[in-house]
Amino acid sequence: MLQKAVPMLASLNEELTVKFYTEKLGFTFHSSWDGYLIFSRDNISIHHWPCKDPEIPKATGCYINVTEVDKLYAELKAKGIIHPNGDLKDMPWKMRQFSILDNDGNIIHFGEDISGEENED
Repeated sequence: MLQKAVPMLASLNEELTVKFYTEKLGFTFHSSWDGYLIFSRDNISIHHWPCKDPEIPKATGCYINVTEVDKLYAELKAKGIIHPNGDLKDMPWKMRQFSILDNDGNIIHFGEDISGEENED
């Protein structure tokens, strides 16, 4: 029944959010409807809604399952956007992951399954 979830994160500034997601994260910007932004990269979509309260993004985020997490980590580390406490590491829940903060303060975790089991989408 359920097929896919799309994270909806807060955006404090449309122009800066578009710049960050396209230039730093490599997402494609698709559209904006009154500040509601739509991005994609590979099979992932992320939406942003316009927000004026800078405290909200500090309490929101998402987790993105990936393949080749080491390669993605190297790509984003070179751009200087890894969370200060989010370096790449193996977690007890069998995910190899790292974290970034976007331009608004939303946290995004990128993780690859290291349990050795196949996951179905």
